[in-house]
Amino acid sequence: MSDRPSAPLAELAEVVRSKNAGPFELTLDVIFASRAQYELVKRERAVNRELVARLYGVPVEDVGEAIYYDPARAVKINLRRPVPSGGVGDSDVYGAQQHGPLLGLRLPVAGSGGGDQRA
Repeated sequence: MSDRPSAPLAELAEVVRSKNAGPFELTLDVIFASRAQYELVKRERAVNRELVARLYGVPVEDVGEAIYYDPARAVKINLRRPVPSGGVGDSDVYGAQQHGPLLGLRLPVAGSGGGDQRA
């Protein structure tokens, strides 16, 4: 991944969002702008639970496995909320402001440096 051009996720995706998945979990959704970009990220498992744990500063055990959904060119990851929705200290009841750490994440760009070659 390091010898290939990369770009921030915010430039590679049409949608990057977060939302509640009940009062105790958040869902992070990324919908890629192109099929080629989605396929590259999926093939390399470039978005995964270890990465999300690192970005959010939480234990890996608090992050679910990445779910890649081909029809939508999307990946979804659930993670445990640090504070239940609406609980004391919660600053985002809907979980809609939690996608920020993903936006600057640099991922390989499809079609550059041989990144789209099939194994």
